[in-house]
Amino acid sequence: MYEVVGMSDTKELLKAARKEEPADILLKNARVANLFTMEFEDSDVAVKNGIIVGVGKGYEARETFDCGGKVLVPGFIEGHMHIESTFMVPRNFAAAAAPHGTATVMADPHEIANTCGMEGVRFMHEESKDLPVDIFYGAPSCVPASYFETPREPLGAEDVKTLLDEGTCTHLGEMMNFVGACDGADDVMAKIKAADGKVVTGHAPGVTGADLAAYIISGATSDHECSTAKEALEKLSLGMYVMLRQGTATRDLANLAPIVRNDPRLCVRCMAVSDDISPAFMKERGHLDGCLRELIAAGVDEMSALRMVTLTPAEYFKLDDRGAIAPGRIADMLLLGGGLKDCEVKNVWKRGVMTVAGGKLLKEITPAVISPLPGNRETVRMPSAEDLAVRIPNVSAKLRMIGTQKDSVVTQTLVAEPLAENGFAVADALRGIAKIAVVEKNRGTGRTAIGFIKDLGITKGAVASSVAHDAHNFTCVGMDDESMAAALARLSEMGGGIVAAEDGEVIFSHALPVGGLMSLQPFDELLEALAPFDDAVAQLGCADKSALMRLSFMSLSVIPALKLTDRGYFDISDGGPKELFVK
Repeated sequence: MYEVVGMSDTKELLKAARKEEPADILLKNARVANLFTMEFEDSDVAVKNGIIVGVGKGYEARETFDCGGKVLVPGFIEGHMHIESTFMVPRNFAAAAAPHGTATVMADPHEIANTCGMEGVRFMHEESKDLPVDIFYGAPSCVPASYFETPREPLGAEDVKTLLDEGTCTHLGEMMNFVGACDGADDVMAKIKAADGKVVTGHAPGVTGADLAAYIISGATSDHECSTAKEALEKLSLGMYVMLRQGTATRDLANLAPIVRNDPRLCVRCMAVSDDISPAFMKERGHLDGCLRELIAAGVDEMSALRMVTLTPAEYFKLDDRGAIAPGRIADMLLLGGGLKDCEVKNVWKRGVMTVAGGKLLKEITPAVISPLPGNRETVRMPSAEDLAVRIPNVSAKLRMIGTQKDSVVTQTLVAEPLAENGFAVADALRGIAKIAVVEKNRGTGRTAIGFIKDLGITKGAVASSVAHDAHNFTCVGMDDESMAAALARLSEMGGGIVAAEDGEVIFSHALPVGGLMSLQPFDELLEALAPFDDAVAQLGCADKSALMRLSFMSLSVIPALKLTDRGYFDISDGGPKELFVK
């Protein structure tokens, strides 16, 4: 159970509920979404000390707000996301998300845990206090995500227990090591045991049949990696909660929405989540309000769609104090300008206090206070253009490469003849083949692995970033070694960020000073600063604005199939490490 911050003496609430004393605020003439009966009710809502004390008629209050017959819904609850992927620290993310109706976020901080260790997780928790959005963190269960990734420091079962015991975290973050979970690996089971009855969130891409049964028995109770309706339905049938993901690079909602459209009852086990979203994606379609609109547009019943971003995540995470407009629940509520279909958030009440009016945040959020973080702004020796050269071992050798696909981070293993120049394998624009390099920076070794990748989009130059799930080492994709070396060198100078280069010269760079993952800029400033990056990528021949987000997943070894970490190629679905050349 989660602590209800600021909950008043029960007797005061009882008196207001029984109409013996006036409430603090009364929202009159509302069309209230009742997620227990799954229908709308014309009613009033009374609030005392941030708690809903009555839904009905005949209440009095010291302050009254006339809803004018508009739709009133519970505050939205994000069931799974990584705030670091927005490039914003929690305070700035909350300022951007609150006007979209986001009231609660269940965040997994394993990104900053990889780059900055335990102190990074504590930083996220500290920076999440006193905000118009409640942010609860999952204790990172997989740092590193696999033995083939290199974080700053590994987090073990004792670290998980410490984060939970001290209140920094409230549940177990996504158990990405599904192979270890299915095998009953001692270290994996120790982390699940450390959660001690708390919610254990899952991550099981493509896991089915007997392996899925084993994964469930290990303790994982949800999955956000489903990409097909068949996979999602199997997991639902075996008792898991399924999170329908709509992220910048992982747009699964259209494939998965039909399962709830065809059977609205499944909304009690399904949630809509973001996972990883960029500032540009938020600007384009909002946050969970965007998910709600997209679900309804896909044919999902309106009330079922609403439940998937409110009561269902509340029930899954045992947040019994929110998720619905009902007595005893926290007064997190949204007044919509129209209906659920348009989901235009006009007013927001957080614990009974209006925080958003006319779609605008009423109170400015104080800037983040950044103390030095471990691993922050460390300079790492970058490889030269010569270091990035790949010699072909023999005339019959074929090149193993990562095959990408649009709107997905799932990859393929491809094999092709290399394009050779003077005995070296080089990028091939005609076939859409680029070179990719990953440089270890969390421990300062500079260890570099090189591979090749198909159909990421660029046709010249290079793009580099310190955002590379989950270890977040420096990653660069490029068409020539000189541009790649230039981009990586600028990353090292900045201590992390995003870079584009052409003809060996940097044409765009933006620093991410907080762990190499986040900026200190608020949403609007960050959007403006990052906008030229799209122009730079287009200049390099890439029209896909989600290419950077997709690139950031090409090092994530726990997503099938072929990926590249600082230790080389790794395919979790086919035995692990792989060589660059197929002999």
